[in-house]
Amino acid sequence: MDKMWNKYDDVSNELKAVVSLMESNIKCKDKKIENSIKELIHSGGKLLRPAFVIISSHFGSYNPKKVIPLAATVEMLHMATLVHDDIIDDAKLRRGQETIQSKYGKDYAVYIGDFLFCVCFKILASSSTLENIKIDSNSMSRICLGEIDQFNSRFDNTLSVKNYLNRISGKTAELFSLSLYVGAAESGCTDALCKRFWHIGHNIGMAFQIIDDILDYTGSNDSIKKSAAVDIKQGIFTLPFIYAARKNKSFFIPYLEKQIFSDEDVMDLMLLVNKYNGVDSAKQLAHKYTEKAFKLINKLPENPYKIVLSEVTQCLLKRTY
Repeated sequence: MDKMWNKYDDVSNELKAVVSLMESNIKCKDKKIENSIKELIHSGGKLLRPAFVIISSHFGSYNPKKVIPLAATVEMLHMATLVHDDIIDDAKLRRGQETIQSKYGKDYAVYIGDFLFCVCFKILASSSTLENIKIDSNSMSRICLGEIDQFNSRFDNTLSVKNYLNRISGKTAELFSLSLYVGAAESGCTDALCKRFWHIGHNIGMAFQIIDDILDYTGSNDSIKKSAAVDIKQGIFTLPFIYAARKNKSFFIPYLEKQIFSDEDVMDLMLLVNKYNGVDSAKQLAHKYTEKAFKLINKLPENPYKIVLSEVTQCLLKRTY
Protein backbone atom coordinates (compact mmCIF):
# COMPACT_ATOMS: atom_id res chain seq x y z
CA MET A 1 0.00 0.00 0.00
CA ASP A 2 1.21 3.49 -0.82
CA LYS A 3 3.05 5.21 2.03
CA MET A 4 0.78 8.26 1.75
CA TRP A 5 -1.76 6.39 3.90
CA ASN A 6 0.69 5.59 6.72
CA LYS A 7 -0.32 8.68 8.72
CA TYR A 8 -4.03 7.83 8.53
CA ASP A 9 -4.42 4.59 10.48
CA ASP A 10 -8.19 4.26 10.09
CA VAL A 11 -8.15 4.85 6.34
CA SER A 12 -5.18 2.51 5.96
CA ASN A 13 -6.96 -0.30 7.83
CA GLU A 14 -10.13 0.20 5.79
CA LEU A 15 -8.14 0.12 2.56
CA LYS A 16 -6.62 -3.19 3.67
CA ALA A 17 -10.19 -4.50 4.06
CA VAL A 18 -10.93 -3.27 0.52
CA VAL A 19 -7.91 -5.13 -0.86
CA SER A 20 -8.91 -8.27 1.02
CA LEU A 21 -12.44 -8.10 -0.41
CA MET A 22 -11.10 -7.66 -3.93
CA GLU A 23 -8.82 -10.67 -3.53
CA SER A 24 -11.67 -12.85 -2.27
CA ASN A 25 -13.90 -11.88 -5.21
CA ILE A 26 -11.38 -12.61 -7.98
CA LYS A 27 -10.93 -16.24 -7.01
CA CYS A 28 -11.69 -18.53 -9.92
CA LYS A 29 -10.69 -21.87 -11.45
CA ASP A 30 -8.26 -20.22 -13.84
CA LYS A 31 -5.34 -19.43 -11.54
CA LYS A 32 -3.57 -17.53 -14.31
CA ILE A 33 -6.42 -15.01 -14.36
CA GLU A 34 -6.58 -14.89 -10.57
CA ASN A 35 -2.84 -14.37 -10.17
CA SER A 36 -2.75 -11.77 -12.95
CA ILE A 37 -5.35 -9.68 -11.16
CA LYS A 38 -3.59 -10.13 -7.82
CA GLU A 39 -0.48 -8.69 -9.43
CA LEU A 40 -2.55 -5.76 -10.65
CA ILE A 41 -4.06 -5.18 -7.19
CA HIS A 42 -0.60 -5.04 -5.64
CA SER A 43 1.14 -3.13 -8.45
CA GLY A 44 1.64 0.05 -6.48
CA GLY A 45 -1.52 2.07 -7.08
CA LYS A 46 -2.41 4.74 -4.54
CA LEU A 47 -5.96 3.41 -4.00
CA LEU A 48 -7.21 6.99 -4.26
CA ARG A 49 -10.71 6.20 -5.43
CA PRO A 50 -11.60 3.65 -2.71
CA ALA A 51 -10.01 6.00 -0.17
CA PHE A 52 -12.33 8.78 -1.34
CA VAL A 53 -15.34 6.47 -0.90
CA ILE A 54 -14.19 5.77 2.66
CA ILE A 55 -13.40 9.40 3.51
CA SER A 56 -16.76 10.80 2.35
CA SER A 57 -18.66 7.98 4.06
CA HIS A 58 -17.39 9.19 7.44
CA PHE A 59 -19.45 12.36 7.04
CA GLY A 60 -22.57 10.25 7.58
CA SER A 61 -23.49 7.04 9.38
CA TYR A 62 -20.48 4.91 8.47
CA ASN A 63 -21.24 1.23 7.91
CA PRO A 64 -18.24 -0.83 6.75
CA LYS A 65 -20.49 -3.62 5.45
CA LYS A 66 -21.87 -1.17 2.89
CA VAL A 67 -18.89 1.11 2.32
CA ILE A 68 -16.07 -1.41 1.85
CA PRO A 69 -17.84 -3.24 -1.02
CA LEU A 70 -18.55 0.10 -2.73
CA ALA A 71 -14.92 1.11 -2.37
CA ALA A 72 -13.78 -2.24 -3.80
CA THR A 73 -16.18 -1.86 -6.73
CA VAL A 74 -14.85 1.59 -7.60
CA GLU A 75 -11.24 0.39 -7.53
CA MET A 76 -11.96 -2.69 -9.64
CA LEU A 77 -13.80 -0.54 -12.16
CA HIS A 78 -10.70 1.66 -12.31
CA MET A 79 -8.48 -1.39 -12.77
CA ALA A 80 -10.66 -2.71 -15.61
CA THR A 81 -10.44 0.59 -17.49
CA LEU A 82 -6.65 0.63 -17.05
CA VAL A 83 -6.31 -2.87 -18.50
CA HIS A 84 -8.36 -1.95 -21.55
CA ASP A 85 -6.61 1.42 -21.84
CA ASP A 86 -3.23 -0.32 -21.97
CA ILE A 87 -4.47 -2.54 -24.81
CA ILE A 88 -5.52 0.46 -26.89
CA ASP A 89 -2.29 2.34 -26.08
CA ASP A 90 -0.15 -0.77 -26.62
CA ALA A 91 1.45 0.25 -23.32
CA LYS A 92 4.39 -1.77 -22.08
CA LEU A 93 4.52 -0.37 -18.55
CA ARG A 94 1.99 0.67 -15.94
CA ARG A 95 3.18 1.99 -12.56
CA GLY A 96 6.67 0.96 -13.54
CA GLN A 97 5.68 -2.68 -14.10
CA GLU A 98 4.93 -4.68 -17.23
CA THR A 99 1.28 -4.42 -18.28
CA ILE A 100 -1.00 -7.43 -18.61
CA GLN A 101 -1.33 -6.93 -22.37
CA SER A 102 2.45 -6.80 -22.75
CA LYS A 103 3.02 -9.81 -20.51
CA TYR A 104 0.21 -12.09 -21.69
CA GLY A 105 -1.03 -10.60 -24.97
CA LYS A 106 -3.93 -8.37 -25.98
CA ASP A 107 -6.55 -11.12 -26.25
CA TYR A 108 -5.88 -12.31 -22.73
CA ALA A 109 -5.91 -8.73 -21.41
CA VAL A 110 -9.38 -8.14 -22.93
CA TYR A 111 -10.73 -11.11 -20.98
CA ILE A 112 -9.06 -9.86 -17.78
CA GLY A 113 -10.71 -6.45 -18.18
CA ASP A 114 -14.08 -8.06 -18.91
CA PHE A 115 -13.76 -10.32 -15.87
CA LEU A 116 -13.03 -7.30 -13.67
CA PHE A 117 -16.19 -5.57 -14.92
CA CYS A 118 -18.17 -8.73 -14.05
CA VAL A 119 -16.70 -8.74 -10.54
CA CYS A 120 -17.76 -5.11 -10.10
CA PHE A 121 -21.39 -5.99 -10.72
CA LYS A 122 -21.17 -9.13 -8.61
CA ILE A 123 -20.05 -7.10 -5.59
CA LEU A 124 -22.63 -4.39 -6.24
CA ALA A 125 -25.46 -6.89 -6.62
CA SER A 126 -24.66 -8.54 -3.29
CA SER A 127 -24.13 -5.45 -1.17
CA SER A 128 -25.57 -2.25 -2.65
CA THR A 129 -28.93 -0.59 -3.19
CA LEU A 130 -30.58 -0.47 -6.60
CA GLU A 131 -30.06 3.31 -6.65
CA ASN A 132 -26.31 2.95 -6.18
CA ILE A 133 -26.15 0.29 -8.90
CA LYS A 134 -27.92 2.74 -11.22
CA ILE A 135 -25.52 5.56 -10.33
CA ASP A 136 -22.47 3.33 -10.77
CA SER A 137 -23.76 1.99 -14.10
CA ASN A 138 -24.31 5.52 -15.43
CA SER A 139 -20.80 6.49 -14.40
CA MET A 140 -19.35 3.39 -16.05
CA SER A 141 -21.12 4.42 -19.24
CA ARG A 142 -19.72 7.96 -19.11
CA ILE A 143 -16.20 6.66 -18.44
CA CYS A 144 -16.40 4.32 -21.43
CA LEU A 145 -17.76 7.10 -23.63
CA GLY A 146 -14.87 9.32 -22.52
CA GLU A 147 -12.41 6.65 -23.60
CA ILE A 148 -14.22 6.23 -26.93
CA ASP A 149 -14.18 9.98 -27.47
CA GLN A 150 -10.43 10.04 -26.89
CA PHE A 151 -9.96 7.21 -29.38
CA ASN A 152 -12.10 8.94 -32.00
CA SER A 153 -10.30 12.25 -31.56
CA ARG A 154 -6.84 10.95 -32.44
CA PHE A 155 -4.98 13.29 -34.84
CA ASP A 156 -7.89 15.72 -34.66
CA ASN A 157 -6.33 19.10 -35.43
CA THR A 158 -9.33 21.23 -34.44
CA LEU A 159 -7.54 21.62 -31.08
CA SER A 160 -10.58 22.42 -28.96
CA VAL A 161 -10.01 23.06 -25.26
CA LYS A 162 -13.72 22.43 -24.65
CA ASN A 163 -13.55 18.98 -26.29
CA TYR A 164 -10.46 18.12 -24.24
CA LEU A 165 -12.18 19.13 -20.99
CA ASN A 166 -15.32 17.15 -21.89
CA ARG A 167 -13.16 14.14 -22.64
CA ILE A 168 -11.25 14.16 -19.34
CA SER A 169 -14.45 14.91 -17.44
CA GLY A 170 -15.72 11.49 -18.51
CA LYS A 171 -12.42 9.66 -18.75
CA THR A 172 -10.93 10.69 -15.38
CA ALA A 173 -12.98 13.09 -13.28
CA GLU A 174 -16.15 10.98 -13.40
CA LEU A 175 -14.64 8.25 -11.24
CA PHE A 176 -13.30 10.73 -8.68
CA SER A 177 -16.78 12.29 -8.47
CA LEU A 178 -18.44 8.90 -8.19
CA SER A 179 -16.09 7.80 -5.41
CA LEU A 180 -16.79 10.77 -3.15
CA TYR A 181 -20.50 10.81 -4.00
CA VAL A 182 -21.37 7.16 -3.35
CA GLY A 183 -19.54 7.07 -0.03
CA ALA A 184 -21.56 10.02 1.21
CA ALA A 185 -24.83 8.77 -0.30
CA GLU A 186 -24.48 5.26 1.14
CA SER A 187 -23.87 6.78 4.58
CA GLY A 188 -27.04 8.84 4.51
CA CYS A 189 -25.60 12.31 3.91
CA THR A 190 -27.98 15.00 2.66
CA ASP A 191 -28.45 15.49 -1.07
CA ALA A 192 -26.71 18.87 -0.82
CA LEU A 193 -23.65 17.34 0.86
CA CYS A 194 -23.53 14.45 -1.63
CA LYS A 195 -23.61 16.93 -4.52
CA ARG A 196 -20.82 18.94 -2.92
CA PHE A 197 -18.70 15.81 -2.74
CA TRP A 198 -19.49 15.15 -6.41
CA HIS A 199 -18.20 18.60 -7.37
CA ILE A 200 -15.12 18.21 -5.18
CA GLY A 201 -14.34 14.97 -6.98
CA HIS A 202 -14.90 16.60 -10.36
CA ASN A 203 -12.46 19.42 -9.67
CA ILE A 204 -9.85 17.10 -8.16
CA GLY A 205 -10.14 14.77 -11.15
CA MET A 206 -9.88 17.57 -13.71
CA ALA A 207 -6.80 19.05 -12.05
CA PHE A 208 -5.27 15.59 -11.57
CA GLN A 209 -5.59 14.69 -15.27
CA ILE A 210 -4.31 18.07 -16.49
CA ILE A 211 -1.28 17.73 -14.22
CA ASP A 212 -0.74 14.19 -15.50
CA ASP A 213 -0.81 15.49 -19.07
CA ILE A 214 1.64 18.26 -18.17
CA LEU A 215 4.05 15.64 -16.83
CA ASP A 216 4.30 14.18 -20.33
CA TYR A 217 6.17 17.36 -21.21
CA THR A 218 8.07 18.03 -18.00
CA GLY A 219 8.63 14.71 -16.20
CA SER A 220 11.26 12.06 -16.74
CA ASN A 221 10.29 8.46 -17.55
CA ASP A 222 11.15 7.47 -13.99
CA SER A 223 8.94 10.12 -12.38
CA ILE A 224 5.84 9.54 -14.50
CA LYS A 225 6.27 5.77 -14.88
CA LYS A 226 5.45 5.79 -18.57
CA SER A 227 7.08 6.80 -21.81
CA ALA A 228 7.24 10.56 -22.18
CA ALA A 229 4.97 12.01 -24.89
CA VAL A 230 3.21 8.71 -25.56
CA ASP A 231 0.02 10.70 -26.21
CA ILE A 232 1.63 12.67 -29.03
CA LYS A 233 2.82 9.49 -30.70
CA GLN A 234 -0.76 8.21 -30.71
CA GLY A 235 -2.18 11.48 -31.99
CA ILE A 236 -3.88 12.31 -28.69
CA PHE A 237 -3.48 16.05 -28.19
CA THR A 238 -3.70 17.03 -24.55
CA LEU A 239 -4.06 20.47 -22.99
CA PRO A 240 -0.43 21.73 -23.15
CA PHE A 241 -0.29 20.77 -26.84
CA ILE A 242 -3.67 22.35 -27.59
CA TYR A 243 -2.82 25.66 -25.91
CA ALA A 244 0.55 25.97 -27.67
CA ALA A 245 -0.72 24.91 -31.11
CA ARG A 246 -3.82 27.15 -31.07
CA LYS A 247 -1.78 30.28 -30.41
CA ASN A 248 1.05 29.41 -32.79
CA LYS A 249 -0.61 27.20 -35.39
CA SER A 250 1.80 28.07 -38.23
CA PHE A 251 4.62 26.27 -36.40
CA PHE A 252 2.50 23.18 -35.82
CA ILE A 253 0.77 22.85 -39.21
CA PRO A 254 3.55 20.73 -40.81
CA TYR A 255 3.05 18.19 -38.00
CA LEU A 256 -0.75 18.44 -37.69
CA GLU A 257 -1.12 17.39 -41.32
CA LYS A 258 0.53 14.05 -40.51
CA GLN A 259 -1.14 10.87 -39.28
CA ILE A 260 2.05 9.23 -38.03
CA PHE A 261 4.72 10.89 -35.89
CA SER A 262 8.34 9.77 -35.90
CA ASP A 263 10.44 9.94 -32.73
CA GLU A 264 12.03 13.08 -34.16
CA ASP A 265 8.59 14.63 -34.70
CA VAL A 266 7.67 13.89 -31.09
CA MET A 267 10.82 15.56 -29.79
CA ASP A 268 10.20 18.60 -32.01
CA LEU A 269 6.62 18.89 -30.80
CA MET A 270 7.62 18.61 -27.15
CA LEU A 271 10.07 21.47 -27.66
CA LEU A 272 7.44 23.56 -29.44
CA VAL A 273 4.87 22.99 -26.70
CA ASN A 274 7.31 24.19 -24.05
CA LYS A 275 8.60 27.06 -26.20
CA TYR A 276 5.14 28.47 -26.85
CA ASN A 277 3.93 28.30 -23.23
CA GLY A 278 1.60 25.33 -23.59
CA VAL A 279 2.78 23.92 -20.28
CA ASP A 280 2.46 27.23 -18.42
CA SER A 281 -1.07 27.80 -19.76
CA ALA A 282 -2.11 24.28 -18.75
CA LYS A 283 -0.66 24.86 -15.27
CA GLN A 284 -2.86 27.92 -14.88
CA LEU A 285 -6.00 25.93 -15.64
CA ALA A 286 -4.91 23.09 -13.33
CA HIS A 287 -4.45 25.70 -10.60
CA LYS A 288 -8.00 27.01 -11.14
CA TYR A 289 -9.50 23.54 -10.73
CA THR A 290 -7.29 22.96 -7.69
CA GLU A 291 -8.48 26.16 -6.03
CA LYS A 292 -12.12 25.26 -6.75
CA ALA A 293 -11.58 21.87 -5.08
CA PHE A 294 -10.11 23.43 -1.94
CA LYS A 295 -12.87 26.04 -1.70
CA LEU A 296 -15.47 23.28 -1.75
CA ILE A 297 -13.54 21.17 0.76
CA ASN A 298 -13.34 24.16 3.11
CA LYS A 299 -17.16 24.39 3.04
CA LEU A 300 -17.59 20.80 4.25
CA PRO A 301 -18.89 20.25 7.80
CA GLU A 302 -16.21 20.13 10.47
CA ASN A 303 -15.02 16.56 10.69
CA PRO A 304 -11.60 14.90 11.21
CA TYR A 305 -11.91 13.42 7.70
CA LYS A 306 -12.20 16.90 6.25
CA ILE A 307 -8.56 17.37 7.23
CA VAL A 308 -7.65 14.02 5.69
CA LEU A 309 -9.34 14.95 2.40
CA SER A 310 -7.64 18.34 2.35
CA GLU A 311 -4.19 16.87 3.03
CA VAL A 312 -4.60 14.10 0.45
CA THR A 313 -5.78 16.62 -2.15
CA GLN A 314 -2.80 18.81 -1.30
CA CYS A 315 -0.50 15.83 -1.90
CA LEU A 316 -2.14 15.02 -5.26
CA LEU A 317 -2.48 18.48 -6.74
CA LYS A 318 0.44 20.42 -5.30
CA ARG A 319 3.04 17.97 -6.61
CA THR A 320 5.98 19.17 -8.66
CA TYR A 321 5.17 19.46 -12.34
